[in-house]
Amino acid sequence: MDNDVSFKVVVGLDGSDGSQTALGWAVSEARLRSGTVHAVTVWQPPAVTAGMEGLIWDPASFEAAAKNEQTRVLKRVPAGDIPISKLLVHGSPAAVLLDASKDADLLVVGSRGLGGFSGLLLGSVSTHLIHHAACPVLVVRPGEDPQPQKLRPIS
Repeated sequence: MDNDVSFKVVVGLDGSDGSQTALGWAVSEARLRSGTVHAVTVWQPPAVTAGMEGLIWDPASFEAAAKNEQTRVLKRVPAGDIPISKLLVHGSPAAVLLDASKDADLLVVGSRGLGGFSGLLLGSVSTHLIHHAACPVLVVRPGEDPQPQKLRPIS
């Protein structure tokens, strides 16, 4: 990392408890390292299955719902003086987060998002990110609040 550039933390927000915890960790890491947080929320309409072909989907409603969730989570986690930029993108969560974190110093996500199989230890998105991200990935579980006094700056 160049000393002229602040530490960049990308965090995935989907409205789940895990993403709220991830935001708390991202803010704590950015505070410790005089960095910034880039909150990324990905939206996509649900997959259409048999019997749903006749339904009318309004893509704007899915984007609006994602934006509302992002705003809700950002309001619940106090950032203080840490700059937070917001990004709302249509696409695949894993692909969008990988792209957003290409030049990041850290990527933070929750261990379980809003979809999928509740019995899995890690979600499919977090597992994909661990294997393919160009930066370190921190996967946190809901309720694991950051403890800045135990964290040490990266040298």
